[in-house]
Amino acid sequence: MYTQVALRDVESGESSKVALCYPADAEPTAGFVSVLSPIGAGLLGLGLGAIAHWRTPAGEERVAEIVAILFQPESSGDYTT
Repeated sequence: MYTQVALRDVESGESSKVALCYPADAEPTAGFVSVLSPIGAGLLGLGLGAIAHWRTPAGEERVAEIVAILFQPESSGDYTT
């Protein structure tokens, strides 16, 4: 949880940054997306360079590439015990 990634929309080229979080901590406008949201579920298990697919609440399909992993708690020693 709380992994932060940089995304690039495949269609528009627009960049964004999101952090995966628990549903209770989700604040999409601040970039914190629940792992149970469409984008959160679409990102789970993917790594650098992978392509994520999800549908927005309006039903639009989105596709984005993971261009950077900005922070991963497990890599910094958090949540390992």
